[in-house]
Amino acid sequence: MPRPGAWPAAPDALPAPVVDNHCHLDSPAGDEPRTVDELLAQAASAGVDRVVQIGCEVESARWTADAVTRHPQMLGGVSLHPNEAPRHASGTHASGLSYEDAFAEIARLAHGERIRIISETGLDYFRTDESGREAQLRSFRDHIALAKELGLALGIHDRDAHADVLDTLAKDGAPERTVFHCFSGDAAMARLCVDRGYHLSFAGNVTFKNAHDLRAALAVAPLDRVMVETDSPYLTPHPHRGAPNSPAQVAHTVREVARVKELPLDEACRALDVTTVTFYGAW
Repeated sequence: MPRPGAWPAAPDALPAPVVDNHCHLDSPAGDEPRTVDELLAQAASAGVDRVVQIGCEVESARWTADAVTRHPQMLGGVSLHPNEAPRHASGTHASGLSYEDAFAEIARLAHGERIRIISETGLDYFRTDESGREAQLRSFRDHIALAKELGLALGIHDRDAHADVLDTLAKDGAPERTVFHCFSGDAAMARLCVDRGYHLSFAGNVTFKNAHDLRAALAVAPLDRVMVETDSPYLTPHPHRGAPNSPAQVAHTVREVARVKELPLDEACRALDVTTVTFYGAW
């Protein structure tokens, strides 16, 4: 769904560069839509000089695979979103593609040199009811296998499904590099994920006033397991909650990381950058 509204101004520039490690620049947003070049330029002005673009349905994945070849600031991820897979499996997806054909296209696109992550995949019990959960689980397991086959990272979508996501990763064996996109658990789950070698990516909702559990999770997660994202055009951080989001706004999330971790802002930036480049590789 398009995200309407006026675009917020870019935050003050960070003292050292960071990465927005999960965004959807192909998703329409704003009362006056902006081009990818405009969004990337504004991000760079805020100190966010690289992004990971995620395409999590077939057309978006095709767009992503092409865009990463034209924008050196951009790496990519491709997948079938957990809420898309059941529609393909049931024959009700608007594209008309079967699950098998849709997943085969994702697997083909995943071979692109600048595609570094299979993302986002997982389980979503908020938008998909019980009738679609078997297909969702099948898709999750297929994406885990694909990431391991190609030596790629895995990006997890986990909404209202913590226990089953963790159980599936344990049973199937998570790829060596696995990140919980838009981490939504508490401190206990954060400790468990870190113990299992997973990374946690925090989005703009960690800045929300009522996000006490998320900040507690961030507090216990070591910075060599922490990354930041916008999930733009969604989850815009405070003080612009509800407005269209863009990679520039991850600077607000970085400032919250520094505050929670009681670190100078430049130190937090450098630590987040090292973790992200170690996870994804060089741009």
